[in-house]
Amino acid sequence: MNRGTVIAGALELLDEVGLDTVSTRRLAKRLGVEQPSLYWYFRTKKDLLAAMAAAAMTPHATAPLPTPDDDWRDWFLDNTRSFRRTLLLHRDGARLHAGSTPTGDLDRIRRKMEFLVASGVPERAAQMAMLTASRFTVGSVLEEQADTAPGDGADLPANVPAIDHESAFEAGVRLILNGLVLEVESSTGV
Repeated sequence: MNRGTVIAGALELLDEVGLDTVSTRRLAKRLGVEQPSLYWYFRTKKDLLAAMAAAAMTPHATAPLPTPDDDWRDWFLDNTRSFRRTLLLHRDGARLHAGSTPTGDLDRIRRKMEFLVASGVPERAAQMAMLTASRFTVGSVLEEQADTAPGDGADLPANVPAIDHESAFEAGVRLILNGLVLEVESSTGV
């Protein structure tokens, strides 16, 4: 057994039972070890959850970084969609990620910010747009993963249209992008 095996087992357990039911006792049983042996790898459950959150973000954290030839608007949408897809890969993925600090991803975040600034986005606007898109995405996925009867719409009044999660997400992220475009245009006088 090693740290990676423990994290992989914990993510499998998460997918099976959900975040509220993940425990070191259940994880130890799943891995066929005594609970105290897990403390060799993680001193606390909080440490384990942080490692799980980092590992769960691997698909997004290993996606290609933007290149100078990329259109910043297209990249912004693609990056936010990648984040959403990654959160949806695991049951309670948004809850697991919420409140975590991406310490292992700071260089990538810095490079993404540099790309936006080099593309003409004011630094503060780039920071706020990335933070807003991140928080919007986490909230959107939280709602989606909490929806026990997607597409049901049975509780809605007849005059309220049902909107699927993906359409709502796309509309929201485009609103964020449109606001950022306006910010860029106002800063450049376009």
